[in-house]
Amino acid sequence: MSDAFSDGASPTAEGPIEPFLAHLAHERRLAPLTITNYRRDLRRIDAWLCQTGGDAESITCMDQQQVRRYVAMRHRSGASGRTLQRELASLRSLYRWLLREGRAKVSPAVGVRAPKTPRKLPATLDADQLCRLLEQPQDELLSIRDTAMIELFYSSGLRLAELVAVNLGDIDAADGALSVTGKGAKTRRVPVGAKARTAVGRWLRVRANLAAEGEPALFVSSRGRRIHPRTVQARLAHWAQQEGATRRVHPHLLRHSFASHLLESSGDLRAVQELLGHADISTTQVYTHLDFQHLAQVYDQTHPRAKKKR
Repeated sequence: MSDAFSDGASPTAEGPIEPFLAHLAHERRLAPLTITNYRRDLRRIDAWLCQTGGDAESITCMDQQQVRRYVAMRHRSGASGRTLQRELASLRSLYRWLLREGRAKVSPAVGVRAPKTPRKLPATLDADQLCRLLEQPQDELLSIRDTAMIELFYSSGLRLAELVAVNLGDIDAADGALSVTGKGAKTRRVPVGAKARTAVGRWLRVRANLAAEGEPALFVSSRGRRIHPRTVQARLAHWAQQEGATRRVHPHLLRHSFASHLLESSGDLRAVQELLGHADISTTQVYTHLDFQHLAQVYDQTHPRAKKKR
């Protein structure tokens, strides 16, 4: 059976993990990549329990001491605080479902914290680097498509999964807005800039030469079907290499650049949160640190009292 939560493994009758993933896919309608991450985290915990003498049902009756032992083991083996935070969040989500189903009485992960990891600021590209990346030759179908994808990434701050999921007609020609379905199946509308609309329009004029009949996706692969996320990543890396980029360029780097440049110009954190589709403004606040770095650099270069005496 091929569905949103299947990655080749069939659900087991005795364990709770696959039924829980089915719940996430069909009731909560989480994205396939999110389901994959939940599966990886929970199976890692399940494997550790089996190694310590447990069975398929052990994950349903963990206690807080076991959770702390697991976190300590993973931390000793080099797992970052961020990774452990995600694994604990996966375990808490599983137990919320188990409690609802009457298969557990208490969540052992509540109150357990992961070790803190220094927060890394997201990398960004400056305007000149982005312009070089966007100035691709427009002499073949794939380059026209790729330019439209990159323009839309940067213009609207999309996630990779969001861009891949865009269908024909999702961009409203009347007001230049794009309807996007993000994490947790939440829909938002984001503006599409003039250059991105032009690039997408150019792609639409030639799309029929590549797309299979009846394919609804805006962006398609050379086979005519909806483009795969890995293909988007590979094409972006290809163009970055063509332009002699000295760093790895990936879709989320364009999203980071969109957020940072917008905040730097407007200072409106709440608006950037809405455009990015962040449920919690604390997620967006990391870009205020980037903005402060820029302001500090300007201060150091221009303020009379900041300049070093020669």
